[in-house]
Amino acid sequence: MKVIILMSDTGGGHRSVAAAVKSALVTEKPEISVELVDGLLDYAPYPLNRLPDWYATIIARFVGLWRYGYLLTDGPVRAQMLNLLARPFLRSSVHRFVEQHQCDLLVSTHPMLVSSILDGLGVNRPPFVTVVTDLVTAHAWWFDIRADLTLVPTEEARNKALKCGIASDQVQVAGLPVSGSFSKKLNRKLAHEKLGWDSSAFTVLLMAGAEGMEPLWDIANAFRSSNMALQLAIVCGRNERILSEFQALDWPADTYLYGFVDNMSVLIRGADVVITKAGPSTVMEVINCGRPLLLCGAIPGQEDGNVRFVLENNLGWWTPFPEDVLSRLRVLQRMDTRRKDSVSMAIDSLFASRSASTVASEIIGLLPKAV
Repeated sequence: MKVIILMSDTGGGHRSVAAAVKSALVTEKPEISVELVDGLLDYAPYPLNRLPDWYATIIARFVGLWRYGYLLTDGPVRAQMLNLLARPFLRSSVHRFVEQHQCDLLVSTHPMLVSSILDGLGVNRPPFVTVVTDLVTAHAWWFDIRADLTLVPTEEARNKALKCGIASDQVQVAGLPVSGSFSKKLNRKLAHEKLGWDSSAFTVLLMAGAEGMEPLWDIANAFRSSNMALQLAIVCGRNERILSEFQALDWPADTYLYGFVDNMSVLIRGADVVITKAGPSTVMEVINCGRPLLLCGAIPGQEDGNVRFVLENNLGWWTPFPEDVLSRLRVLQRMDTRRKDSVSMAIDSLFASRSASTVASEIIGLLPKAV
């Protein structure tokens, strides 16, 4: 049996969720062949095939336009109209994908790879599962009544699916899948030993998503001039420019600079607090590791709900300005143990530790229909 998982690198979340689902599928049913396909990069026509390359720049420089674009297109009727208008433009690309990727089941982890793919599959198609990777404020593009199953992270996202016409028995809350590495037990001291960090120091991890987006620079410089007694680790992601600029600066001795890393779970477990933008996968990865969050930014529209989710569940704070970050950290230095305990207690109620296996089980349950 073969499963295709559609994703695209517009942000780090779609790929990380797809990889987590793939790992869970192979673990639960090793005989399944699972392939990840970047549907935009490999198959979409220009300019859509450039979105993975342009995404970070668009978010950094045109965030205001992004906000209005998101709001103007987010609605069941508007989303359907846009899909209809785009259908002739995408038809040949979708047909090429369908011809080259015969499979027993399709999974999509990207909103632009749901209706367009279902259009090209036709009537005699394999089962189709949508795994929504927006935590709370999911765009209407995610929801197509033709999908056999739509799996969402939260009740808020499920309510949006119902408003978009998805039948109640075809949408389920399954949590947001994260890599199994974030579920492995690793205490703070052992994480520090693996990383070569000082285990006695209050440790702050600063990151801004896979693309190393702003406001990384402003917050990092605030730390440089603050004289706070802490150990700082900064993850710049794929932003090689900002990493190079950071490396050229003078930093306190207990500062560690990283580019794109593959041991994020170890870094998070070694931290006392994590500062990051409100990306859904990052939020759930940090929660799964039981660390409090300081949210320093959010992409308008799609990530606004993530901020509310963190605040309402008492998992962290909204600190959009460097002075907010420093002020909250001074408080946390005095109460970090109590705060971490409260975060850990919230994990089970948020499906964090079992979401990937839950999604995998639902997908496997549909496979017999295709053979």
